[in-house]
Amino acid sequence: MFLTIALVLIVLWALGFFIFPIAGGLVHILLIIAVIAIIWHFIKGRGTTPRV
Repeated sequence: MFLTIALVLIVLWALGFFIFPIAGGLVHILLIIAVIAIIWHFIKGRGTTPRV
């Protein structure tokens, strides 16, 4: 789930960076959130309990 959120945020960051350069601050906040989501995904890892 976190990986999907991170990928969406990175795509939004890229779109905002190249298409709407005026909103630079918001775009970089999205990038930071995406990087945190990716790091959180790899630190947390998969759970040991099976999903039903």
